[in-house]
Amino acid sequence: MVLSYLCCENFNRHTMKKSSIVVLIGIAALIVGLLAYSVDFSTYDTIDSAKNKEGKFVHLIAKLDHTMPLEYDPVKNPNYLSFYAVDSLGGKTKVVFRNSKPTDLEKSERLVMKGTMTKDHFECKDILLKCPSKYKDDKQNLEKSMEDSQYTN
Repeated sequence: MVLSYLCCENFNRHTMKKSSIVVLIGIAALIVGLLAYSVDFSTYDTIDSAKNKEGKFVHLIAKLDHTMPLEYDPVKNPNYLSFYAVDSLGGKTKVVFRNSKPTDLEKSERLVMKGTMTKDHFECKDILLKCPSKYKDDKQNLEKSMEDSQYTN
């Protein structure tokens, strides 16, 4: 029925009721709202660009700085973790994560952190770890064993 209103031939014969127009506009607005809500428009920032966006929610990709101390005492406060992170451009910042320490944090290759930058540290709300592939060593061992078998034959 609604499609007959939209068809050019029938448009002149039938006039669309105001309520039908309002319903169509409402449906269109609902679809646009759902799409805008479901799509994540965020981009990754460097540490330096995050420092310029102090107080705004940003995503950072960095590595754990193993040269600096990692502070986590589960007996004293299990919901406080602080460490230093360095990004691919060399920017460095202290990170404070007010939650338990993620398992294998020290083994991770990269950290994807979501949070806000303050004057002296990055206040992290969520951390995703990019851990080394367990298959990387298997691939290297397989290649080595294939080379060894070529030399013995």
